[in-house]
Amino acid sequence: MDNRVRETEPAYAQLARQLREAVEAGQYSDGARLPTEAELSEQHGVSRQTVRRAFQDLVADGIVYRVPGRGTFANESSRRYRRQLGSIEDLLALAADTVMEIVAPLRRGVDIDAASRLRLDTDVLYTVVLRRVHDGIPFAHTTIHLPEAVAAHVVDAPELQAGAASRNTVIGLLEPHLDSPIVEAAQSITVAPATEQVAAELNCTVGHPLLRVDRLYSNEAGVPTELSVSYFLPEHYTYRVTLRRAGH
Repeated sequence: MDNRVRETEPAYAQLARQLREAVEAGQYSDGARLPTEAELSEQHGVSRQTVRRAFQDLVADGIVYRVPGRGTFANESSRRYRRQLGSIEDLLALAADTVMEIVAPLRRGVDIDAASRLRLDTDVLYTVVLRRVHDGIPFAHTTIHLPEAVAAHVVDAPELQAGAASRNTVIGLLEPHLDSPIVEAAQSITVAPATEQVAAELNCTVGHPLLRVDRLYSNEAGVPTELSVSYFLPEHYTYRVTLRRAGH
């Protein structure tokens, strides 16, 4: 991280980052307890309130868990992928630390349901199926549908061909070509069992409970640009959204 950024980083965020790095480096593996609030307060020269706020962020991220009367411990699922999603930029940032592996390349076809959700006047569209991998572990299976006019921009992109693996997102590939940028993603979240195809790609059993996230991306004019349907393995994925009051 840039030193100038660290200088402006709140004390609790600095401490949370340092503890996160220690946990991910394996410093607190095998059930080891993290230092107490008092110990961390003394070690880092900060108030206990600062330590408490840092712990709150780590608990929310799934990095640690707290046991009343016993202390704070690192989450055993230390290889779980975590990212806070609160903007289109956050979704684009998935490319920074995950790999997009193409399961079925971008192809033209017919899908009545997807075409309806994209508000198309035809049932013909383009579809690509991919899985997303972090640290060698697949954690998401995604089917993406694109209107034909949108898909035309990336139909020959090597990143969307059979067997391709890259640090990209589909919206990231599309953005440079769109006359009107993607500014909104209407999202719904449910739970769904793993189908045979999804189970095979995510290395889980058929029927395994997954987090299903549907996103309908739209441009500045409110016209749908992309529909994605993703299935996430809860064992390897933490979903976090920060909610704020309007005007704050």
